[in-house]
Amino acid sequence: MAPEARLEQYRSELTGYCYRMLGSAFEAEDAVQETMVRAWRGLDRFEGRAALRSWLYRIATNVCLDMLKGSSRRARPMDLASPVPANSPLPEALPEATWISPIPDGRVLPANGDPADVAVAKESVRLAFIAALQHLAPRQRAVLILREVLAWKASEVAELLGTTVASVNSALQRARAALAEREVGSLAGDSPAAAMDDEQQSLLDRYVAAFESYDLDALTSLLREDAILSMPPYDLWLRGHAEIRGWMLGHGVGCRGSRLVPVEANGAPAFGQYRPAAGPEGGFEPWALQVIEISDGQIVGLNSFLDTARLFPLFGLPSRLEA
Repeated sequence: MAPEARLEQYRSELTGYCYRMLGSAFEAEDAVQETMVRAWRGLDRFEGRAALRSWLYRIATNVCLDMLKGSSRRARPMDLASPVPANSPLPEALPEATWISPIPDGRVLPANGDPADVAVAKESVRLAFIAALQHLAPRQRAVLILREVLAWKASEVAELLGTTVASVNSALQRARAALAEREVGSLAGDSPAAAMDDEQQSLLDRYVAAFESYDLDALTSLLREDAILSMPPYDLWLRGHAEIRGWMLGHGVGCRGSRLVPVEANGAPAFGQYRPAAGPEGGFEPWALQVIEISDGQIVGLNSFLDTARLFPLFGLPSRLEA
Protein backbone atom coordinates (compact mmCIF):
# COMPACT_ATOMS: atom_id res chain seq x y z
CA MET A 1 0.00 0.00 0.00
CA ALA A 2 1.31 3.47 -0.89
CA PRO A 3 2.41 5.60 2.09
CA GLU A 4 -0.38 8.15 1.53
CA ALA A 5 -3.01 5.41 1.49
CA ARG A 6 -1.58 3.84 4.65
CA LEU A 7 -2.08 7.12 6.48
CA GLU A 8 -5.41 8.07 4.90
CA GLN A 9 -7.12 4.85 6.00
CA TYR A 10 -7.09 6.26 9.56
CA ARG A 11 -8.41 9.75 8.74
CA SER A 12 -12.03 9.12 9.74
CA GLU A 13 -11.30 7.58 13.14
CA LEU A 14 -8.63 10.19 13.87
CA THR A 15 -11.14 12.93 13.03
CA GLY A 16 -13.58 11.36 15.49
CA TYR A 17 -10.89 11.24 18.16
CA CYS A 18 -9.80 14.84 17.62
CA TYR A 19 -13.42 16.03 17.53
CA ARG A 20 -14.10 14.43 20.91
CA MET A 21 -10.95 16.07 22.26
CA LEU A 22 -11.57 19.54 20.80
CA GLY A 23 -15.36 19.88 20.43
CA SER A 24 -15.06 21.55 17.03
CA ALA A 25 -15.42 19.97 13.61
CA PHE A 26 -13.14 22.56 12.05
CA GLU A 27 -10.43 22.30 14.71
CA ALA A 28 -10.63 18.51 14.47
CA GLU A 29 -9.97 18.60 10.75
CA ASP A 30 -7.06 21.00 11.31
CA ALA A 31 -5.65 18.67 13.98
CA VAL A 32 -5.90 15.63 11.72
CA GLN A 33 -4.27 17.47 8.86
CA GLU A 34 -1.38 18.47 11.14
CA THR A 35 -1.16 14.85 12.33
CA MET A 36 -0.91 13.63 8.74
CA VAL A 37 1.78 16.19 7.91
CA ARG A 38 3.85 15.21 10.94
CA ALA A 39 3.37 11.51 10.19
CA TRP A 40 4.36 11.96 6.55
CA ARG A 41 7.51 13.81 7.55
CA GLY A 42 8.45 11.11 10.06
CA LEU A 43 7.35 8.05 8.13
CA ASP A 44 10.88 7.17 6.99
CA ARG A 45 12.00 7.12 10.64
CA PHE A 46 8.97 5.16 11.87
CA GLU A 47 10.25 1.85 10.48
CA GLY A 48 7.43 -0.13 12.01
CA ARG A 49 8.77 0.10 15.56
CA ALA A 50 5.17 0.33 16.76
CA ALA A 51 1.78 -0.19 15.19
CA LEU A 52 1.09 2.59 12.69
CA ARG A 53 -2.34 3.24 14.24
CA SER A 54 -0.88 3.69 17.73
CA TRP A 55 1.81 5.98 16.38
CA LEU A 56 -0.77 8.16 14.62
CA TYR A 57 -2.86 8.39 17.78
CA ARG A 58 0.23 9.46 19.72
CA ILE A 59 0.82 12.27 17.21
CA ALA A 60 -2.86 13.27 17.18
CA THR A 61 -2.98 13.34 20.98
CA ASN A 62 0.05 15.62 21.14
CA VAL A 63 -1.44 17.90 18.47
CA CYS A 64 -4.74 18.15 20.41
CA LEU A 65 -3.01 18.75 23.74
CA ASP A 66 -0.99 21.55 22.13
CA MET A 67 -4.14 23.10 20.66
CA LEU A 68 -5.88 22.97 24.04
CA LYS A 69 -3.13 24.83 25.90
CA GLY A 70 -4.47 28.14 27.09
CA SER A 71 -7.83 27.72 25.34
CA SER A 72 -11.21 27.97 27.03
CA ARG A 73 -13.46 24.95 26.97
CA ARG A 74 -16.18 24.92 24.34
CA ALA A 75 -19.75 24.78 25.58
CA ARG A 76 -23.43 24.67 24.72
CA PRO A 77 -25.75 27.58 25.58
CA MET A 78 -27.16 25.52 28.47
CA ASP A 79 -23.67 25.49 30.07
CA LEU A 80 -23.40 29.27 30.09
CA ALA A 81 -26.73 30.73 31.15
CA SER A 82 -30.16 29.99 32.59
CA PRO A 83 -33.23 29.54 30.38
CA VAL A 84 -35.03 32.72 29.40
CA PRO A 85 -38.63 33.59 28.49
CA ALA A 86 -39.69 33.77 24.87
CA ASN A 87 -39.92 37.58 24.83
CA SER A 88 -36.26 38.06 25.83
CA PRO A 89 -34.24 40.25 23.46
CA LEU A 90 -31.68 38.52 21.29
CA PRO A 91 -28.24 38.95 22.91
CA GLU A 92 -24.99 39.63 21.11
CA ALA A 93 -23.51 36.68 19.25
CA LEU A 94 -20.50 35.09 20.97
CA PRO A 95 -17.33 34.06 19.09
CA GLU A 96 -17.17 30.72 17.28
CA ALA A 97 -14.54 29.46 19.73
CA THR A 98 -17.21 29.55 22.48
CA TRP A 99 -19.28 26.73 21.06
CA ILE A 100 -19.41 22.99 20.61
CA SER A 101 -20.02 22.66 16.86
CA PRO A 102 -21.81 19.83 15.06
CA ILE A 103 -20.02 17.40 12.75
CA PRO A 104 -21.34 15.19 9.91
CA ASP A 105 -21.62 11.51 10.81
CA GLY A 106 -19.74 10.63 7.64
CA ARG A 107 -16.61 12.41 8.90
CA VAL A 108 -16.36 10.49 12.18
CA LEU A 109 -18.37 7.26 12.09
CA PRO A 110 -17.32 4.02 10.41
CA ALA A 111 -19.14 3.41 7.13
CA ASN A 112 -19.21 -0.30 7.84
CA GLY A 113 -18.62 -2.25 11.00
CA ASP A 114 -20.16 -4.17 13.83
CA PRO A 115 -23.53 -2.57 14.68
CA ALA A 116 -22.64 -2.50 18.38
CA ASP A 117 -19.39 -0.64 17.66
CA VAL A 118 -21.19 1.83 15.40
CA ALA A 119 -23.81 2.42 18.10
CA VAL A 120 -21.13 3.19 20.70
CA ALA A 121 -19.39 5.49 18.21
CA LYS A 122 -22.67 7.36 17.70
CA GLU A 123 -23.23 7.77 21.42
CA SER A 124 -19.70 9.10 21.83
CA VAL A 125 -20.28 12.00 19.42
CA ARG A 126 -23.65 13.08 20.83
CA LEU A 127 -23.69 16.79 21.60
CA ALA A 128 -24.31 16.20 25.31
CA PHE A 129 -21.38 13.79 25.60
CA ILE A 130 -19.03 16.07 23.66
CA ALA A 131 -20.01 18.98 25.91
CA ALA A 132 -19.43 16.89 29.03
CA LEU A 133 -15.98 15.86 27.80
CA GLN A 134 -14.97 19.51 27.64
CA HIS A 135 -15.25 19.71 31.43
CA LEU A 136 -12.40 17.21 31.81
CA ALA A 137 -8.76 18.21 31.92
CA PRO A 138 -7.22 17.49 28.49
CA ARG A 139 -5.20 14.44 29.56
CA GLN A 140 -8.18 13.03 31.47
CA ARG A 141 -10.23 13.58 28.34
CA ALA A 142 -7.71 11.63 26.25
CA VAL A 143 -7.65 8.78 28.77
CA LEU A 144 -11.42 8.45 28.87
CA ILE A 145 -11.79 8.55 25.09
CA LEU A 146 -9.01 6.03 24.50
CA ARG A 147 -10.17 3.65 27.23
CA GLU A 148 -13.95 3.83 26.98
CA VAL A 149 -14.70 4.90 23.43
CA LEU A 150 -11.83 3.24 21.59
CA ALA A 151 -11.39 0.35 24.06
CA TRP A 152 -7.62 0.64 24.40
CA LYS A 153 -5.91 -1.27 27.20
CA ALA A 154 -4.60 0.74 30.13
CA SER A 155 -1.07 -0.34 29.24
CA GLU A 156 -1.52 0.97 25.68
CA VAL A 157 -2.77 4.33 26.92
CA ALA A 158 0.06 4.56 29.40
CA GLU A 159 2.59 3.96 26.64
CA LEU A 160 0.94 6.55 24.38
CA LEU A 161 0.91 9.20 27.12
CA GLY A 162 4.32 8.31 28.52
CA THR A 163 2.95 7.53 31.99
CA THR A 164 2.11 4.56 34.20
CA VAL A 165 -0.87 2.20 34.20
CA ALA A 166 -1.69 3.37 37.74
CA SER A 167 -1.78 6.97 36.53
CA VAL A 168 -4.06 6.03 33.63
CA ASN A 169 -6.45 4.14 35.92
CA SER A 170 -6.53 7.07 38.35
CA ALA A 171 -7.25 9.55 35.55
CA LEU A 172 -10.02 7.31 34.22
CA GLN A 173 -11.61 7.07 37.67
CA ARG A 174 -11.56 10.86 38.08
CA ALA A 175 -12.97 11.35 34.57
CA ARG A 176 -15.82 8.93 35.23
CA ALA A 177 -16.64 10.71 38.50
CA ALA A 178 -16.66 14.09 36.74
CA LEU A 179 -19.06 12.83 34.07
CA ALA A 180 -21.31 11.27 36.72
CA GLU A 181 -21.53 14.66 38.46
CA ARG A 182 -22.82 16.10 35.20
CA GLU A 183 -25.29 13.20 34.91
CA VAL A 184 -23.54 11.85 31.82
CA GLY A 185 -22.66 8.19 32.25
CA SER A 186 -19.51 6.62 30.90
CA LEU A 187 -19.95 4.45 27.83
CA ALA A 188 -18.70 1.27 29.45
CA GLY A 189 -21.65 -1.03 30.00
CA ASP A 190 -24.20 1.47 28.74
CA SER A 191 -26.92 0.49 26.29
CA PRO A 192 -26.45 2.76 23.28
CA ALA A 193 -29.45 4.20 21.51
CA ALA A 194 -31.00 1.99 18.88
CA ALA A 195 -30.50 2.67 15.21
CA MET A 196 -33.15 4.58 13.31
CA ASP A 197 -36.35 2.51 13.33
CA ASP A 198 -39.82 2.98 11.87
CA GLU A 199 -41.10 4.71 15.03
CA GLN A 200 -38.28 7.25 15.06
CA GLN A 201 -38.58 7.85 11.32
CA SER A 202 -42.30 8.48 11.77
CA LEU A 203 -41.52 11.00 14.52
CA LEU A 204 -39.10 12.83 12.23
CA ASP A 205 -41.57 12.79 9.33
CA ARG A 206 -44.19 14.37 11.59
CA TYR A 207 -41.66 16.92 12.80
CA VAL A 208 -40.79 17.96 9.25
CA ALA A 209 -44.47 18.22 8.29
CA ALA A 210 -45.28 20.28 11.40
CA PHE A 211 -42.26 22.60 11.03
CA GLU A 212 -42.72 23.25 7.32
CA SER A 213 -46.43 23.94 7.75
CA TYR A 214 -45.67 25.91 10.94
CA ASP A 215 -48.33 23.94 12.79
CA LEU A 216 -47.17 24.67 16.33
CA ASP A 217 -49.86 22.49 17.93
CA ALA A 218 -48.57 19.51 15.99
CA LEU A 219 -44.94 20.48 16.56
CA THR A 220 -45.18 20.91 20.33
CA SER A 221 -47.07 17.61 20.60
CA LEU A 222 -43.82 15.93 19.48
CA LEU A 223 -41.73 17.66 22.16
CA ARG A 224 -41.20 16.45 25.68
CA GLU A 225 -42.66 18.91 28.17
CA ASP A 226 -39.19 20.11 29.19
CA ALA A 227 -37.71 20.16 25.68
CA ILE A 228 -34.97 22.72 25.00
CA LEU A 229 -34.44 25.10 22.07
CA SER A 230 -30.96 26.59 21.65
CA MET A 231 -29.39 28.78 18.97
CA PRO A 232 -25.59 29.15 18.97
CA PRO A 233 -23.90 31.64 18.56
CA TYR A 234 -26.35 33.11 21.11
CA ASP A 235 -26.21 31.94 24.73
CA LEU A 236 -30.00 32.35 24.88
CA TRP A 237 -32.01 29.14 25.26
CA LEU A 238 -35.60 28.23 26.10
CA ARG A 239 -37.24 25.34 27.91
CA GLY A 240 -40.76 23.96 27.62
CA HIS A 241 -43.69 24.01 25.22
CA ALA A 242 -44.98 27.47 26.08
CA GLU A 243 -41.62 29.24 25.72
CA ILE A 244 -40.68 27.44 22.50
CA ARG A 245 -44.08 28.18 21.02
CA GLY A 246 -43.85 31.81 22.14
CA TRP A 247 -40.42 32.20 20.55
CA MET A 248 -41.54 30.70 17.25
CA LEU A 249 -44.53 33.04 17.11
CA GLY A 250 -42.42 36.04 18.20
CA HIS A 251 -38.72 36.53 17.46
CA GLY A 252 -38.58 33.33 15.43
CA VAL A 253 -41.63 33.91 13.26
CA GLY A 254 -39.37 34.40 10.24
CA CYS A 255 -39.01 30.61 10.23
CA ARG A 256 -42.58 30.28 8.97
CA GLY A 257 -42.53 28.73 5.52
CA SER A 258 -39.10 27.11 5.97
CA ARG A 259 -37.92 23.99 4.19
CA LEU A 260 -35.87 21.23 5.84
CA VAL A 261 -33.24 19.08 4.10
CA PRO A 262 -32.20 15.95 6.05
CA VAL A 263 -28.60 15.25 7.01
CA GLU A 264 -26.95 13.34 9.88
CA ALA A 265 -24.91 14.99 12.61
CA ASN A 266 -23.41 13.82 15.90
CA GLY A 267 -25.06 10.42 15.67
CA ALA A 268 -28.47 12.11 15.52
CA PRO A 269 -30.97 13.22 12.87
CA ALA A 270 -30.39 16.73 11.58
CA PHE A 271 -31.70 19.15 8.98
CA GLY A 272 -30.50 22.06 6.96
CA GLN A 273 -33.15 24.74 7.52
CA TYR A 274 -33.83 27.21 4.71
CA ARG A 275 -36.04 30.24 5.32
CA PRO A 276 -37.97 32.04 2.57
CA ALA A 277 -35.65 34.47 0.80
CA ALA A 278 -36.46 38.15 0.58
CA GLY A 279 -36.67 39.74 -2.84
CA PRO A 280 -38.47 39.05 -6.11
CA GLU A 281 -36.37 35.99 -7.01
CA GLY A 282 -37.96 33.96 -4.20
CA GLY A 283 -36.51 30.63 -3.17
CA PHE A 284 -35.03 29.75 0.19
CA GLU A 285 -31.82 30.82 1.95
CA PRO A 286 -29.78 28.96 4.60
CA TRP A 287 -30.78 29.77 8.15
CA ALA A 288 -29.72 26.99 10.55
CA LEU A 289 -28.30 23.51 10.91
CA GLN A 290 -30.79 21.79 13.22
CA VAL A 291 -29.61 18.82 15.29
CA ILE A 292 -32.53 16.93 16.84
CA GLU A 293 -32.13 15.09 20.13
CA ILE A 294 -34.64 12.29 20.78
CA SER A 295 -35.33 10.25 23.91
CA ASP A 296 -38.06 7.67 24.52
CA GLY A 297 -40.00 8.58 21.40
CA GLN A 298 -40.06 12.35 22.02
CA ILE A 299 -37.92 15.26 20.89
CA VAL A 300 -35.97 16.64 23.85
CA GLY A 301 -33.63 19.06 22.09
CA LEU A 302 -33.82 21.40 19.10
CA ASN A 303 -30.30 22.70 18.50
CA SER A 304 -30.17 25.35 15.78
CA PHE A 305 -26.62 26.27 14.77
CA LEU A 306 -26.74 29.53 12.83
CA ASP A 307 -23.22 29.59 11.34
CA THR A 308 -24.50 28.41 7.98
CA ALA A 309 -21.66 30.00 6.00
CA ARG A 310 -19.31 27.35 7.39
CA LEU A 311 -21.65 24.54 8.39
CA PHE A 312 -23.67 24.12 5.19
CA PRO A 313 -20.58 23.47 3.00
CA LEU A 314 -19.27 21.07 5.68
CA PHE A 315 -22.51 19.08 5.45
CA GLY A 316 -22.70 19.26 1.65
CA LEU A 317 -25.87 21.37 1.77
CA PRO A 318 -26.68 23.68 -1.15
CA SER A 319 -26.22 27.42 -0.78
CA ARG A 320 -29.82 28.03 -1.84
CA LEU A 321 -33.05 26.20 -2.58
CA GLU A 322 -35.16 27.26 -5.51
CA ALA A 323 -38.85 27.96 -5.06
